[in-house]
Amino acid sequence: MNLRPAAARLSWLVGGALFVVAACVFALVVGPTDIPRSGVLAESVNRLTPLTIDNDLTETQRSIVWNLRLPRVVLGVLVGAALATSGATYQGVFRNPLADPYLLGVAAGGGLGATIAFVNGWGDATGAFDAVQIAAFIGALTSVGLTWIVGVLGDQSRSATSLILAGVAVASFFTAAQTFLQQRNADDIRQIYTWFLGGLTTSGWDETLQLLPVAIVCVIVLSISGRTLDVLAVGDEEATMLGLSVGRSRVLLVVVASLLTASAVAVSGLIAFVGLIVPHTVRLLFGPSFRTIVPMSIAVGAGFLVLCDLAARTILSPAELPIGVVTAFFGAPFFVVILRTAAAR
Repeated sequence: MNLRPAAARLSWLVGGALFVVAACVFALVVGPTDIPRSGVLAESVNRLTPLTIDNDLTETQRSIVWNLRLPRVVLGVLVGAALATSGATYQGVFRNPLADPYLLGVAAGGGLGATIAFVNGWGDATGAFDAVQIAAFIGALTSVGLTWIVGVLGDQSRSATSLILAGVAVASFFTAAQTFLQQRNADDIRQIYTWFLGGLTTSGWDETLQLLPVAIVCVIVLSISGRTLDVLAVGDEEATMLGLSVGRSRVLLVVVASLLTASAVAVSGLIAFVGLIVPHTVRLLFGPSFRTIVPMSIAVGAGFLVLCDLAARTILSPAELPIGVVTAFFGAPFFVVILRTAAAR
């Protein structure tokens, strides 16, 4: 009987992988610049594999495929997987299907860090390890650290409720500081808000390669933690009786998920709703076990964000929408549906 769930989980994962591949191929061949689709695929194969396929692309078209489209698609896969996986982990740790990766103040801290960098003219948020990215990363982790300290000081048991309340308090403080800086530096508001709405704009592979190692390590750690999340879901007392060190497990999962979220925020800005709607959709479709939710969230989150980015760069072509606008377009109605469903129960 145990083979049935295992076989079903494997088939779902294969389906998720196919969804990611299909989304990536579609995003590669479609864009504001008209390039032969067969040539795009051939150039991608030539660059990424030992194979060589003849194509009639010009050098400009090859550069667009290799330096613009392909790194942007890969970055979308990494950021989407990162936010969705972190969201699923937070929902499991805090036993709340409405939790998202920004619950403990990552967004507020990252926003404050980026604001400080922008108003001081330290960078423009492009390229690898730009000052804005570093400041956002440090701000995001600082916010989570303060949230943890405040939560522990208020409750030595490190309960989920204490951490959530501490996150609200710290996020409010960081948001207030951020608003103060924006009012004092009105000339930078447009640039700051563009970053806040998120984007996967790249001029090469720098941002992708910057995020890649952190994303791989953190996603692997979280993807093998499904059983731990399933045990945490039954409650702290019951989890302790089952032999799980609740406090230690919660610390590890929150640290890894926060590091993953902060790394994604540093290169893409604040992309809302991905970490909320993807894990919740996966739960509705495939059941409540985190051994399924986490790996499926990786696949669905990656494919979803790649398609959202495709919409962002083609709907108003040659202009480009912030990707946060596209995700909010899908996320806000979904959030309302979740609330109505919960109220009906």
